[in-house]
Amino acid sequence: MNARNEQKLPERNIPGSNRHERFGEVQHAKHAGAALKRMITYFTHEKAMVVCMLFAVIFGTVCGVYAPSLQSNAIDIIAGMKTGNLWRTAASMLFVYLLYSGGQLIQNLLSAKLSQRIVRRMREELFGKMIDLPVWYLDTHSHGDVMSRMTNDIENISATASQSLPSLFSGVLTILGTAVMMLWHCWQLALLSCLTVSLTVLATKVLSGKVRKFSRNRQMLLGQLNGTVEEMISGYHTVVAYNHQGITTEDFCRTADSLTKAGIKTDIFSGVMGPVMNCIGNVGFVVIAAFGGYFSIHGMISVGVISAFIIYVRQFSRPLNEIAQIYGQLQTALAGAERVFAVLDEADEDKGGLGFGRKENASVSFQNVQFSYTPGYPVIRNFTLTVPSGKKVALVGATGSGKTTIVNLLMRFYDIDSGEICINNQNINEISRDDLRKEIAIVLQDTALFSDTIRHNLKYGNENAIDAQLETAVEMSRCEDILKKLPQGFDTVLTGAGENISQGQRQLLAIARAFVADPKILILDEATANVDTRTEKAIQDAMQRVMENRTSIVIAHRLSTIRDSDLIVVMDHGEIVESGNHTQLFDRKGRYYELYMAQYAGIAI
Repeated sequence: MNARNEQKLPERNIPGSNRHERFGEVQHAKHAGAALKRMITYFTHEKAMVVCMLFAVIFGTVCGVYAPSLQSNAIDIIAGMKTGNLWRTAASMLFVYLLYSGGQLIQNLLSAKLSQRIVRRMREELFGKMIDLPVWYLDTHSHGDVMSRMTNDIENISATASQSLPSLFSGVLTILGTAVMMLWHCWQLALLSCLTVSLTVLATKVLSGKVRKFSRNRQMLLGQLNGTVEEMISGYHTVVAYNHQGITTEDFCRTADSLTKAGIKTDIFSGVMGPVMNCIGNVGFVVIAAFGGYFSIHGMISVGVISAFIIYVRQFSRPLNEIAQIYGQLQTALAGAERVFAVLDEADEDKGGLGFGRKENASVSFQNVQFSYTPGYPVIRNFTLTVPSGKKVALVGATGSGKTTIVNLLMRFYDIDSGEICINNQNINEISRDDLRKEIAIVLQDTALFSDTIRHNLKYGNENAIDAQLETAVEMSRCEDILKKLPQGFDTVLTGAGENISQGQRQLLAIARAFVADPKILILDEATANVDTRTEKAIQDAMQRVMENRTSIVIAHRLSTIRDSDLIVVMDHGEIVESGNHTQLFDRKGRYYELYMAQYAGIAI
């Protein structure tokens, strides 16, 4: 239920919410260091696998660093500068390279498994958080953007964890190991190679800032694009009915063009790192080759050392290039992690409180209730109403008068600003939300069914319901004909949240679901808005049976549906302007009379 349908007011100033977040812009964790530090905590839950992967990385790196020295010895033996068994040296070199390849294979397997475990944990935490978020959070955030954090951002993290991080660890160890070997073979050439390192660090610092900037912008636009697509799909009939295909396409293309530009800029600066690093590496290679030849001529090093050094220089520059490229991928992943953590850092809906006082009856009272979504813009003003136990009270009024907001406050989707709402003289703010909602069933105008069997949809509010209860609920809600026309009856699977049945049939099933829940308090928010007049009359008759000895609050624009209510409350701008039964209000010729005549006699108000 979206309370924003009541009145188009500025969004409520709730801590942690921000209007920019509805389009995916990161507002909470802007620092990559903080996001990286938090990401590390997920790896600590998989210590054994991390240790095994690091061991494989270290083992493979040692083999890769040691192999060029064996090649150097083999060349020196061939050149006659050293004595030894050439075939044994060559066999040792082959064996070491095989071990290196095996270490790489194990490393890749472990990293893939590790990434999936980490991503699974993140998905579970994020989904669990979304389930526990307050209603206002989803009211004030684009659903497409929220889904983008669950899908696109998590996938970016997964790809980085499985591919980039192992390469990063391996690269760092390779650089350190290669540097040690280079210093051991010839410290003069090793120092010369440090010149390329300084150039690499400088280039990385300049380019990485650009990558992070455009990566953040790309993620924001991606969330906005997903939100646009989600809104278009959910409201497709409206788009087509008003011939807004062209405008919708223009809006989509405008966002897509911005996303394309941001993606191109991100990819350019990420992709340019590789060529820049290659250029710097080639310059370093020329320097090492020239000075290595000079040192060899003067007897400072052997020919084999030059050969090994050429491999070490390439081995030294390759991880630098990879790390430069990985850095861009890490920025993308960290930008996604920031967005995920922004949701995880939101406060859960407060589930604390006392248990609901178990009684057969349930009276509801509102005492001087005031509420506003945004301070200074009150939606409910000094609302005082008592709904006696077992009675049917109807709320009527023009759109935006605050009817649905009253239901939101009773369900504690939002907390009141002042006043008191009580059930059986027990303040609902003292009752846990779980206990409170177990005693209330609600049927909304916008029906929400799930992609599951009809049986499970009916048992959604009462998992322990038996078939006899389901059959009674179906009979009372006039759903027998629906089930007879479906091939598997109760076991028919509703696809696409009920898209394989009509809107009216979905409404009837939602009413049956409320019957199965057997609540003490029943709320009907335009429950018959999507059914025809004949079906509406049948449902009204059934409702009279189910509402016997049950406290009921009915919101209706069709005044014919609430003529038999024990009390009719007329609301206007969040206040009660009239109350009484149908006859009293009609004879009074006040606001209710005007609404009734405008609806049924065609008299303008």
